[in-house]
Amino acid sequence: MSLVQRSSIESSSPAGGVSEHVPSGAAPALRVDGLVKRFGERLIVDGLSFEIRPGECYGLLGPNGAGKTTTLRALLGLTPYDGGRIELLSHPIPAAARQARMKVGVVPQMDSLDPDFTVEENLLVFGRYFGLSDAEMRRRIPDLLDFAALSAKRGARINELSGGMKRRLTLARAMVNDPDLIVLDEPTTGLDPQARHLVWERLRALLSDGKTILLTTHFMDEAERLCERLGVIDHGRMISEGAPHELIAQHLEPYVVEIYGDGLAAWLAAHRDEVAGRVEVSGETAFCYVSDPGPVVRTLFARRDVRYLQRPANLEDLFLRLTGRGMREEA
Repeated sequence: MSLVQRSSIESSSPAGGVSEHVPSGAAPALRVDGLVKRFGERLIVDGLSFEIRPGECYGLLGPNGAGKTTTLRALLGLTPYDGGRIELLSHPIPAAARQARMKVGVVPQMDSLDPDFTVEENLLVFGRYFGLSDAEMRRRIPDLLDFAALSAKRGARINELSGGMKRRLTLARAMVNDPDLIVLDEPTTGLDPQARHLVWERLRALLSDGKTILLTTHFMDEAERLCERLGVIDHGRMISEGAPHELIAQHLEPYVVEIYGDGLAAWLAAHRDEVAGRVEVSGETAFCYVSDPGPVVRTLFARRDVRYLQRPANLEDLFLRLTGRGMREEA
C-alpha cells in the first residue's frame, strides 16, 4: 500500500515518534554545524548547530527575525553562507545541493501554485522539475490527490480553491518526487481549524511511513502535536533544544494561573509578593508560574473584579520565557 493510499488511515504511532520504518543508527537526515550567515554588517545566523534524525519531525522555532528562513534557504543551497557546514541527506551543501534537493520536498510559507493551470496540471508540471515523465506523473496523481483530499477538484483552476485546498495541494506537490525529507515553512498559517487538523493528519501519516520533517511554525500547539524534538533559536543562535515536554519541565514551573479584569492592579498590589513563583504582567493579564496553584487561586475565590484561568504550563509559555513577550519586526 503506497504512502498516499495510507494517508486516510489515522496513524497508530505516537505523534512525533520516529517511525519503525527507519533503521537504527542511520546517518542524520540533516546536519548543520556552526552555521554563520551575514548580510552586510548584520549577523543573521550565529554559529547555529543541530541535527535531524531520519524519520523524526524536528521543529525549528523562533520569533520573527530569529534566522529561521535564512537557515532554511541555506540548507537547501538557495542562499550562500559564510561559515560552518551543512550536510543534507549525506550531501554537502552547497556543493551537491542539486542532488540533495532531488529527494527533498518543500512547502513554502506562501503558496506558489500556477493560477493558469488546473490542480492536476500543477502536479504534472511540477513533476517535470524532477525528471518525471508525464506518464509516470499521471500514474501518481490519483494517489496525490487522494492524499490531499482533492480528488473532486482535479480539473479545478487554482482560483476556485479555498485557502485550505491550496495549502493541501502545495503539500501534495511537495510529495511528487517521493522525498525523504519534507521542509515545511509555517504550513498551516491562515487555515481554519478543520483544515489545520486535516494537514496534521496527513503529516502524521508521512511520519508513520518513515519520512523526515523539518517544521517551522508559530503555532505552539502544532509543534507540540507533531514534533519529537524542538530547537528554539533567537538572534541566529540555538538557545534551547529537546523534546517539548522535557523543555517545558526544564524551564518552567508546572502550572500557570492567568489573572485579568478591572481589579488586576488591586490584586497585584495586595498579593504579588505572596506568590510562591514567578509573576509576569503582559498587557491586561498577569501570569503566575507556580508549582502549586492552590494558594494563588484561594486569593481569587471571593473577588468579583478579576477572572482567572488555571492550566498546566505549555509550549507557548516556554517560547515566551526563552524569547520574551516583546513584538519583533521581520528581519
